[in-house]
Amino acid sequence: MECLIGDVKVHYEIYGSGKPIIMLHGFTPDHRLMSGCMEPVFSQREGWKRIYIDLPGMGKTEGHASIQNSDGMLDLVLKFIDTIIPDESFLIAGESYGGYITRGVISKRKEKIDGVAFICPLIIPDASMRQVPPHTVIYRDNKFLSQLNTEERENFSSKFVVLNEYNWQRYLEEIIAGIKLADEAFLTKILKQYAFSFEVDSQISLYEKPSLFLLGKQDSVTGYRDAWNLLDKYPRATFAVLDKAGHNLQIEQDALFHSLINEWLDRVEEK
Repeated sequence: MECLIGDVKVHYEIYGSGKPIIMLHGFTPDHRLMSGCMEPVFSQREGWKRIYIDLPGMGKTEGHASIQNSDGMLDLVLKFIDTIIPDESFLIAGESYGGYITRGVISKRKEKIDGVAFICPLIIPDASMRQVPPHTVIYRDNKFLSQLNTEERENFSSKFVVLNEYNWQRYLEEIIAGIKLADEAFLTKILKQYAFSFEVDSQISLYEKPSLFLLGKQDSVTGYRDAWNLLDKYPRATFAVLDKAGHNLQIEQDALFHSLINEWLDRVEEK
């Protein structure tokens, strides 16, 4: 599906009906990162309308000259939400950079958001300022890895901490497939102004609805320690740091991921 937001033709997909959940993927992949990990949850749950967007310069949404930075990304997401689900309250889930944009959405639409989930969220845009562990591989299926060529093996080993066939196949289908569509020149421009121009967390103040932070103990991209500093702003948050999980926690610890997402949705439904 497509909708026009200003001059930007935004690609998105909707599954199911009911309470809307906005799903925001990370930097460079596309909506399949989120649909791949979230849709299995909803095979067992009804009453939720899942809205998956391709952010500008990613997937089937082209980069546009009107978007110069993360402020522009946030502005587009806000207008998209206002267009697709006007006057509705909603939930929002964001992975990595999508988690950063999610904080921006909370700062502007807090009263309309009934629940928030952060998956390996980007907390500090400046990579040099993040507290991250060194990349560590926890498990290798050497028999399977021997079937990959050198380039594939090195790529997989640098991005995952659990190296097996299941994770490799999901990596190809949910992450690599989207990365191949990315507009590298556009994204390079965004990276130069990666941080919002405003103090996003001071604008949020308190967010008192059911929340979830899912973090990988071995996440060497965004880490887990920096997110702890936000916890006081989310008094209804579960904060889970999972072992055997890097920046692709939703794949590497999928059973726990599904369990914790389900429990978050249970908490939202209780109100």
